[in-house]
Amino acid sequence: MTPDYPLVGYRFLVTLSPGDAYLPATQAALLPLVAGGSFMEVKGLGADLEVLPYAEGGVNDHVHQLPVRHSWKRLSFRNGLVRGAGLWDWYQAGLTQSLGARRDGAIVLMTPLGTPAITWMFHAGLAVSWTGPELNSMTNSVAIEGLDVSHEGIIQVQLSGPGTP
Repeated sequence: MTPDYPLVGYRFLVTLSPGDAYLPATQAALLPLVAGGSFMEVKGLGADLEVLPYAEGGVNDHVHQLPVRHSWKRLSFRNGLVRGAGLWDWYQAGLTQSLGARRDGAIVLMTPLGTPAITWMFHAGLAVSWTGPELNSMTNSVAIEGLDVSHEGIIQVQLSGPGTP
């Protein structure tokens, strides 16, 4: 049995919930086209807790840090541009068919053996920003498109422990 930790950052997949209750039927039909999850890059797994410094009278050795509110960072998905439906369609559907089109999803980090190790499930994702490819005739690179997703929370789920195949 070989240890599979630390986990590598290049083995992951992204899924979008096919049973998303937020989507009208016309948008739900687009879901299988994006749910394949062949993304090259995912950024933004993170959260912040806003704190309020409070200097208490008579306490001179430190300032209290009081929690105020919690916020989630935007998820940023990048993949190679393909012909046909893709990230643009999810973004466009939210603009033209129903503002606020949301979907749940998950980012699954895999072990080197290809089994799921950790999943971050996001709730009520909303496509808020689409980025088209940077085109340059002087380079030999793949055309990349991107989509930023704002959401209402992430849950982290441990799927396997160290040494688990």
